[in-house]
Amino acid sequence: MRKLTYFIACSIDGFIGGPDGDASFMYPFIDEEFLGFLKEEYPETMATHGRRALGLDDLPNKRFDTVVQGRASYDLALKEGVTSPYAHLREYVASRTLTESPDPNVEIISTDLVGRVRELKAERSGLDIYLCGGATVAGELLVEVDELVIKTYPVVIGSGMPMFASGFEVSEFTADRVRTFGNGVVVRSYQRKR
Repeated sequence: MRKLTYFIACSIDGFIGGPDGDASFMYPFIDEEFLGFLKEEYPETMATHGRRALGLDDLPNKRFDTVVQGRASYDLALKEGVTSPYAHLREYVASRTLTESPDPNVEIISTDLVGRVRELKAERSGLDIYLCGGATVAGELLVEVDELVIKTYPVVIGSGMPMFASGFEVSEFTADRVRTFGNGVVVRSYQRKR
């Protein structure tokens, strides 16, 4: 069974973006050391157009071959004219309002998101599934999340978009790894207790 990994950036107080979803306040922390970590351990989590701009188009996928993201996250790329933000992965966008995919590499999941993700997890593959965000889709898929990789940036924003937009539910995870960077970023990983 493949794992669904929620690989997400957030503020110290647990927000993945401001009230409007803007997360640009995190960009200054992507320095040489942190970018080296991403290239080495999670290269497929960098968007295709970003990889090209950095000359990293040839990096192999190490952990994931599939990405699932919500409509709001996908819209960020669409606003930039990018219809396949993770062209190096199989792309799925959860949306109840987007009826037709603007790109042949992107499949829209409009109903039974949990069921479709369970199908993806049951596929035979040596690589896992990257849950890109955002809060609503992560909330809907909380029961399916097997691993959390949380990149915490050294800022407090007070309010905004939470990691999970869902009702109250206690879900236990076990701490796995912690890595600290010179710029104050901390990356923690957790495995779901089953």
